[in-house]
Amino acid sequence: MSDVFWGLFIPFLGTSLGAACVFFMRGEMNRSVQRGLTGFAAGVMVAASVWSLLIPAIEESEPLGKMAFLPATIGFGVGILFLLLLDRVIPHLHMNAKKAEGPKSHLERTTMLVLAVTLHNIPEGMAVGVVYAGFLSGHAGITAAAAMALSLGIAIQNFPEGAIISMPLKSAGMGSWKSFIGGVLSGIVEPIGGTLTILVTAMVVPMMPYFLSFAAGAMLYVVVEELIPEMSEGEHSDIGVLSFAVGFMIMMALDVALG
Repeated sequence: MSDVFWGLFIPFLGTSLGAACVFFMRGEMNRSVQRGLTGFAAGVMVAASVWSLLIPAIEESEPLGKMAFLPATIGFGVGILFLLLLDRVIPHLHMNAKKAEGPKSHLERTTMLVLAVTLHNIPEGMAVGVVYAGFLSGHAGITAAAAMALSLGIAIQNFPEGAIISMPLKSAGMGSWKSFIGGVLSGIVEPIGGTLTILVTAMVVPMMPYFLSFAAGAMLYVVVEELIPEMSEGEHSDIGVLSFAVGFMIMMALDVALG
C-alpha cells in the first residue's frame, strides 16, 4: 500500500514544489516561459493518455475480439462529456483570459484562476487513481512500475503548473504565502480524486477499460480546450510545440522504460 500512497502523493508534491517558486521568482512570469511550460504539460498529458490509459484499456478488452475498441471508445467519450459538464457548471478563469467561463459568479479573479487549474487537475488525479486501481486488481496488466511512471510523469508536468498558477496570483496582489497556498490547493484534488477513483473502481473491476479510457478522455479535453490554445496564443512562436514534443517524449520514455 505504500506504493499506492506515494503514487497518489507524488503528483501533489510536484504541484506544491512548483507553487513554491513564488518565493524565489520576482515579477510576472515571462510569456514565452509560460507558453513553454504549458506546451510541456500538454505533451505529458497526451502521452500519458495514450500509453498509460488507452492502450491498457484496449488490451484489457481483448476478449471482445474485433470489438475490443468499444469500451475504450465509450469511456473516452464519457470522459470528454464529463469535463465538458464541469467546464459549464464551475466558474473559472483561464490564464491570460479577460472573461470568465461557466456560470456568472461574483468570485474574485484570483479564486477563479485557482478553480481553472483545479478543474484540469481533476482528470489527472483520476488517471493516477484508476491506473493504481488496475495495478491493485491484478487484472489490467498494469505493473507497479507502470503506475509509478504515470505518477512521475504527472508530477513532472505539475511542477511548472504549480508555478504557472502561483506567480499570477502574486502578480494580482496576493502575498507570497497566500499565492503559494493557492497553488497548493489547486493540486489537492489530485490525491483526493485518485483515492476516490481507486475506491470506486475496486468495486467494479470489470469496468476497468471504461475507467481507464474515461480518464484519458477527460485529460485530452483539458489539453485541447485549454492547454493548446494557451501555448499557441499571441505572436507566432515554436516554443509551445517544441515543449509539447519534449513533454510527450519524456512521458513516453517513462512509460515504456518503467512499464
